[in-house]
Amino acid sequence: MVAEHGLSKRRACRLVDLSRSVYEYEPDHGRDRALVDALLKLVERYPRLGFGKLFPILRREGAIWNHKRVHRVYCMLKLNIRRKGKQRLPTRNPEPLVVPNAFGQAWSMDFMSDALVCGRRFRTLNIVDDFNREVLAIEVDLNIPAQRVIRVLERISESRGLPSKIRVDNGPEFVSVALADWCERKGILLDFIEPGRPMQNSFVERFNRSFRVEILDAYLFDTLHEVREHASRWIHIYNEERPHESLGNLTPVEYRMTHSAGKASINAWH
Repeated sequence: MVAEHGLSKRRACRLVDLSRSVYEYEPDHGRDRALVDALLKLVERYPRLGFGKLFPILRREGAIWNHKRVHRVYCMLKLNIRRKGKQRLPTRNPEPLVVPNAFGQAWSMDFMSDALVCGRRFRTLNIVDDFNREVLAIEVDLNIPAQRVIRVLERISESRGLPSKIRVDNGPEFVSVALADWCERKGILLDFIEPGRPMQNSFVERFNRSFRVEILDAYLFDTLHEVREHASRWIHIYNEERPHESLGNLTPVEYRMTHSAGKASINAWH
């Protein structure tokens, strides 16, 4: 309208309902350059800090930008740290931790984590019998989902049968629908401990400490095969050679055999 019809800018803006300030605005693309550089420098130095922590640090360094401008640029650079929501769990009322009176009545399961020499993380699934602290399995792999947990339990059941109860924490593999359905079909109670209360699963937690100190922290592993070999040898030592004070200085296998022999004698007498 200004160029073709000779109208003034004021009249043209009024006709199209456009503010003169908007018409005259010329963006300064380099205006936020200093702020962008400052934010990127801070994020590189403090990669896990969010806007709420970075803004006071900027002010402590003498920056004069207000929080709205800093937040706008912070969001424009997509520096927002995604907040992981807490998983809502049902109220847990675990049974008191007691020693079962027979082998195979109750098991405990837990995961551990470590890393190979190359830095790649791996996990171990540890399963022990609460009665005599016998190690039933140490499964090692980069990832052990719920279906893998079920396969390990089925493998153990071929020689040991299945327990009436398995005590676990609230990890995603243990709270999965797949494991819950499998336990329901097998008539097994999944006894969940309260979140943040690992002492309620102390049988396997005590075992984890020994495994950590004597294997995971004692050796450097290049491959998963090495971890599995060391774990397999250590299971034999732990179950058949190492005495436990809580078992009257018997090994887990000796304690199980002694209890089985005593029970057989009582049955024969009756």
